[in-house]
Amino acid sequence: MALPIHELAALGTATCWATTGLIAADAVRALGPFWFNLLRQGFVTLLLALILTATGGWHGIDAMTAAVLGLSGIIGILLGDTFNFAAVGRLGPRRAGAIFALNAPMAAIMGWAFLDEALPLQAIVGIVATAGGVALAILGRTRADAHRLERLQGGLMIGVLLGLCAAAGQAAGSLIARPVMAAGLDPWLASLFRVGASGLAMGLIASLPFAPARPTPISRLTLGLTAATAIIGLLLGMTLFLFALQGGETGIIATLSATSPVIILPLLWLRTGQRPKGLSVLGACLAVLGLGLIFTR
Repeated sequence: MALPIHELAALGTATCWATTGLIAADAVRALGPFWFNLLRQGFVTLLLALILTATGGWHGIDAMTAAVLGLSGIIGILLGDTFNFAAVGRLGPRRAGAIFALNAPMAAIMGWAFLDEALPLQAIVGIVATAGGVALAILGRTRADAHRLERLQGGLMIGVLLGLCAAAGQAAGSLIARPVMAAGLDPWLASLFRVGASGLAMGLIASLPFAPARPTPISRLTLGLTAATAIIGLLLGMTLFLFALQGGETGIIATLSATSPVIILPLLWLRTGQRPKGLSVLGACLAVLGLGLIFTR
């Protein structure tokens, strides 16, 4: 049986976001979550505008659709991503990714409550199994000699709160964008309006007296890491996510996209040299089982 292309796109999103979480930590800690997010959004907005100009993709959107996408971007990217990267800076990519994965059940509940998205029992079991597997995959204390990417910086509870705010922002942003994407809007064009609106709002905030202080100097390595996360996480990951929302229920797409903490385990192993614990491997297997139930429903 052929796997649904929109759900495969959601797994592609998870892979992009897992990679972003792995390479973002150092840049976030150097720039701060606000300026890191602002720089990457400005870069991606420019790239998307160039892509749409080159392909003649500037059509098919009206003022109301643009406003809806703008609101979705401000909630999902400005708030969701900024809170998420703040959590990454404090907790590291593994813990922050696990908390961010809670956007999946949040989105499923919102989709049922506001969009009347009823899911079959097998899909519900698959969502629960996947979410449970993601949670198991990140349990366990980090060793005292843990790699710097795994160490805590700042208060644990503040990091958890930031992660929960990020998850809620991502879920709400997905819910707002879902009806527009289901109508068949070009994902590249939708990405531009979401990212552009968020970047514009962040630019306005940056000009205010209470804005976070601008980091100086910024190293070439930090700029390179920021650009890499922009291309992988926003340009590719966000566009794949919007494409996935064209043909899949909000809860299922959010669940598949939230498997990034499972995908990040082998990536962290390669990066840090620290093998995942047995409980993490068990969680990954449970998540794969849940994915199988979702795909075969």
